[in-house]
Amino acid sequence: MNLFSQAVERPRPAEWNNLVYGARFLDRFLPMPQGKLSGDVWGAKGTVPRYIDNGIEDGTYSYWGGNILRDDDGKYNFFVCGWLESSPKGHAEWPNSIVFRAVSDNSVGPFTVKDSIGKGHNPEIFQTKDGQYVIYVMGGRYVANKISGPWTYGRFDFDRRDRKIIDGLSNLTFARREDGSFLMINRGGGVWISETGLSPYRQLSDKRVYPAVEGAFEDPVVWRDHVQYHLIVNDWLGRIAFYLRSKDGVKWVVDPGEAYIPGISKHEDGRIEEWFKYERMKVFQDEYGRVVQANFAVIDTLKKEDKPNDRHSSKNISIPLNPGLLLAILNEQPVTATTKTIRLKIFAEKGFNPHTDIDLQSLRFGASSEVNFGRGCRVKNTEKAGNDLIVTFDAVGNGITADEFAPKLIGKTVSGSLLYGYVRLPGTDYIEPILSARAPIFTVRPQAVDLSIEVGNFGQVASQETTLKIAVEKDGGKVEIGNANLPALKAYEKTTLMLPGKMSFDKGKEYSFRISIHSNDREVSAFDFKTVPVK
Repeated sequence: MNLFSQAVERPRPAEWNNLVYGARFLDRFLPMPQGKLSGDVWGAKGTVPRYIDNGIEDGTYSYWGGNILRDDDGKYNFFVCGWLESSPKGHAEWPNSIVFRAVSDNSVGPFTVKDSIGKGHNPEIFQTKDGQYVIYVMGGRYVANKISGPWTYGRFDFDRRDRKIIDGLSNLTFARREDGSFLMINRGGGVWISETGLSPYRQLSDKRVYPAVEGAFEDPVVWRDHVQYHLIVNDWLGRIAFYLRSKDGVKWVVDPGEAYIPGISKHEDGRIEEWFKYERMKVFQDEYGRVVQANFAVIDTLKKEDKPNDRHSSKNISIPLNPGLLLAILNEQPVTATTKTIRLKIFAEKGFNPHTDIDLQSLRFGASSEVNFGRGCRVKNTEKAGNDLIVTFDAVGNGITADEFAPKLIGKTVSGSLLYGYVRLPGTDYIEPILSARAPIFTVRPQAVDLSIEVGNFGQVASQETTLKIAVEKDGGKVEIGNANLPALKAYEKTTLMLPGKMSFDKGKEYSFRISIHSNDREVSAFDFKTVPVK
């Protein structure tokens, strides 16, 4: 395989053939709004004619990456990077990208560059709890008190907490948590937390959260809505992306089906802008956090074939997305396998009347693992609740287990358009403590080695007293060598536990350890690592 081809066929799991419409994130992409169609532009066959007022493009710069924030004046500010198309290196000029702020009266475009911010590639902007604007770029960040600047360059601080940094600290993506702290995912799929967004980012994960499949992963994008966290990561070599969901941003489940693939930039008449690659997906969210638009960096050919002053280049495009329905479960007790009925409220919204627009017989509700394959609960009856609709489902086949945090609804409108939505469950805690241990510090005594272990709470609420255990690999299995009661910790508080040694270690020998934290006989956190206890 030629690694420079940037295109290899990835086999899909056989079960994906059984997915229903609405199961894939891919199914949420809508046609691009009609705009100014032109054929008098750069671009390979298949990308011309196109909507030249969609996103940002011109004949001077090649654009890449970027996301949008709406300001208090209702303007849409697009933070994008670019380099001169005439640069001698062509697309390979990207390390010398300049970050621009472009502005439009709408989220689709056209965007007009208002000012340049400074050098940087793959920007992503977010706003902190205290109102500061932060633009991440590879290797650093810019900070300003106003969305128009002035901007001050600096660097983030990272604390890997004795963990290996997975695939480097580039292509970072951020989601603000409920208390104003920030979740960050790095390119390799590691999970990091910062208390303010500018305070040090501390690593929690020791393994990537991405699906356990072959892939050249990059360009993650993470966001939080009113129900859960979402993550999409791109396999740039296979030109396929994967979609994941999480209750807390730390533990993730992978939903089946493609998140996006080439061919998603469709016009109302069905014609496709056939961009060769779609990368650097970023999202624009509504007031509930639902994604209503995706932005992509697109290029019309292989990156190495984009030369200076030729017919090839790159731009950023805007594609609307079906945001999903607003839902609420009305059951007061937790939903289990013994639940008889599930009452689901479907809220009316502008342009959507649940009393007249829903094909009720098409609705299926339950765990994603059921609904995505056409199974799940069926409608039993309905009742009006003002402009909203309450649908009662026969709960048989709901598939909801103790690990479920966001069951799914899939259906169609009476005209055949997709309806879907996620909802929170009664009796489920959505903001919980997140306990994480560091590797021990070993103190050698004559007959044993003592351990001190730092543990922090990276959740937004206080923890209860839990139990920490440490085990070492021996004779093909794990042998517990110590345990201790871990006291309750406030949010972002840490403590150090002292464990008396119960075994000796050979000098200079590497051992495999596992630190686990348990609450009510349930493992809530684990850290696997190797180290040499006695140097």
